[in-house]
Amino acid sequence: MTAATQAAAHARRPGPVLVGMKTFQIVVLGAGYTGLMAALGAARRTRRLGGRVTLVNPSSRFTERLRMHQIASGQRLADRPIPHLIAGSGIEFVEGRAERLDPARRTISVVAADGAEREIGYDVAVIALGSVADTVTVPGADAHAFTLDSPHTAARLAERLAAEPGGTVAVVGAGLTGVEAAGEIAERHPGGEVVLLGREEPGPMMSAPAREYLGRALERLGVRVRAGVAVARVRPDGVELAGGEVVPAAAVLWTTGFSARPLAREAGLAVDEKGRVVVDDTLRSVSHPDIYAVGDSAAIRQAWGTIHGTCQSGIPTGAYRRRRHRPPPARPPGEAVPLRLLPPAGLAGPPRRGHPVHPPRRLAEAVLPEGPGGRALQGAGDQQPAALLPHGAAGHAALRGLRPQPRPRASSVNGGR
Repeated sequence: MTAATQAAAHARRPGPVLVGMKTFQIVVLGAGYTGLMAALGAARRTRRLGGRVTLVNPSSRFTERLRMHQIASGQRLADRPIPHLIAGSGIEFVEGRAERLDPARRTISVVAADGAEREIGYDVAVIALGSVADTVTVPGADAHAFTLDSPHTAARLAERLAAEPGGTVAVVGAGLTGVEAAGEIAERHPGGEVVLLGREEPGPMMSAPAREYLGRALERLGVRVRAGVAVARVRPDGVELAGGEVVPAAAVLWTTGFSARPLAREAGLAVDEKGRVVVDDTLRSVSHPDIYAVGDSAAIRQAWGTIHGTCQSGIPTGAYRRRRHRPPPARPPGEAVPLRLLPPAGLAGPPRRGHPVHPPRRLAEAVLPEGPGGRALQGAGDQQPAALLPHGAAGHAALRGLRPQPRPRASSVNGGR
């Protein structure tokens, strides 16, 4: 294409929409799976309809949250710079932590790593900050337990495991994160002992065949499972169970419970007990209509219950939100199409086929790498319960082999979570 042709093509593109003599500004807070999905989709729409998209994230590196257990076991992940993932999209990337949100002024204060602070204005804000482990409810968890909240916290556990290779690791929480972490650590550190502690059997939200498989796999990996126990306190030398028994451990990994990051609550938005933004069926804040939330940052209620924080549900919310980001149309809009997701397959009952989500190519390369565990997010909702499970390396063996169950009649899916 010649320079003249390029100039002509650029001239035919619609310019930015001006709202009160300024460009319509969409700001997405958080560049995880859902934030990237929302920002990339919004950018494509603004290229046609006008406007500008800004993506704010504390790190310029894309964090593969589903792979934090691999870092914790001592593995290194590929470096995936966010600027590379959004190259050519027209998105402005701002590296910094969203410190304050002022809904009255429609501004966000962002603090960079060097302490410099800047203020970004918005017409529409999207909160996609994810969640962190709840280390507040149980005494001692915040001081003595490791978490998988970030690459930094996961790397701290890896350092401890390297320093005490023969020590015992107590993994608290028998959900999918705890199961996968226990399996990965046991596989990578066969000289130590891994104890998985939970109120229920591993994978309590899964079907009976899946739970049986997990039990056999964990036994094969040497993971000692203690179900039906509650942790009352985390100590420097292990955990204390309700009733007073102490389980000695060189390291404690906390994977049970979660809470949303506090930005929304501190800004005065309506939030639920976990700090998630209470949204309507178009993911718009019920208290502040110019703010939206996706993924773990949103309390998304469906007819069958509140969406659980997994990529299976989170990525579709980002994909949905990207279709709603647009500057105000010239004429009054019609009623927005509400978000509707099927119950989590393999959780509320036998699996059910949902709507696949196919991320953009560069994002897909980041979140859907090849590996023994398969592509966890490819065709979300199509392969259950495997689609619920993050990809991994050796320790993912505890979760391999799960196969889709027969597709049920609609009435069989609508049971309790």
